[in-house]
Amino acid sequence: MPRASLVGTALAGYSLQQEVGEGGTSAVYRAHHASHGHVALKVLREKLRQDKTAIARFLREAKYGARVQHPNVVRTIEIGQADTGEHFMAIEWAPGEILDRYARRAAPLSPDEASNIIRQIGAAVQAAHEAGIVHRDLKPENVMYDVAERKVKLLDFGIATDTDMSQDERLTRAGFFVGTLMYVAPEALSGELVGPAADQYSLATIAYLFLTGNLPYTARGPREMFTQLLTQAPKPLNQAREGCQYHPLVEEVVMRGLARQPHGRYPSVTAFADALAESLLLPAPKEGLFAKVKGIFK
Repeated sequence: MPRASLVGTALAGYSLQQEVGEGGTSAVYRAHHASHGHVALKVLREKLRQDKTAIARFLREAKYGARVQHPNVVRTIEIGQADTGEHFMAIEWAPGEILDRYARRAAPLSPDEASNIIRQIGAAVQAAHEAGIVHRDLKPENVMYDVAERKVKLLDFGIATDTDMSQDERLTRAGFFVGTLMYVAPEALSGELVGPAADQYSLATIAYLFLTGNLPYTARGPREMFTQLLTQAPKPLNQAREGCQYHPLVEEVVMRGLARQPHGRYPSVTAFADALAESLLLPAPKEGLFAKVKGIFK
């Protein structure tokens, strides 16, 4: 049976105008409030209203998001339960489009644009780390990008974890992970303690995508991807596609961010983002793609 849409109804003072996203546990609406203006209202599914585990996860996401105060993180406005029973969270309405959609259309990005976006995401994630939170699902689908303003906003702390939790609470069981396989760090697959370095790995994967238009691994399915992540090194940046040729230091920075062992990565996500930005200022070798194309027309 199709679920009923809440569009056109009011919830705790919010007028729900348009459904803009949905998942297995919640739906997101563009809504308007007399005091808060336009917001994104995330509402827990009606079928989960009595599910204590689902409610706890929903509230945890809301509280984690509220703890991170940064210009590149969507602001949490209100967390509550309506008189009719729905659990909801109201967050800042972020203009622009989902970064994944933009990257699919525009990648490879220019070094300047890639650097700008990675630095902003890095700053947002660093703010989360300083608040004691590991995002664990950093990917372009969880970032809004306003192309005109060149500004990003980090979304979705749905599977984030608190670094103040006990080690037993934070451990990921071997063979079971949370996150998105294409962007997940190897330690999340092997049952190791997942910390801030896992978010850096995800950010390095995003940088790889921005600079090459491809992902570091070429698996044809989840099982093969799982195996490659645990047993193989990612393809070097300058071998990602024909004609892809950045300064060797750019490749070195990205591949360090993708180091299989967490201790092999940079000390922080901002250290990685800053190193990448500096390396992208260096000139690419003359034998790059554009030089080859230019040579054809000599």
